[in-house]
Amino acid sequence: MLVLTRKKDESIIISDNISVKILDIDGDRVKLGVDAPKEVPVFRKEVYEAILAENATAAGVKPEEISGLTAMLSKMNAGD
Repeated sequence: MLVLTRKKDESIIISDNISVKILDIDGDRVKLGVDAPKEVPVFRKEVYEAILAENATAAGVKPEEISGLTAMLSKMNAGD
């Protein structure tokens, strides 16, 4: 995992077309802005996991059977 330190109004760039900007810091909460092409899905992790679980239920697959997939996708999104 790559760990970066950023201040308000600073950004990081992912690939050529995704940027993440620190919009606000209020105590232990950080507000991020993500600028990505429309074809790149961007979700909060808990929403993404809920989508995976719902898709697995609809497909008749047990959530634990896709836990490896979730871990792999998380690594890919983290830049590993």
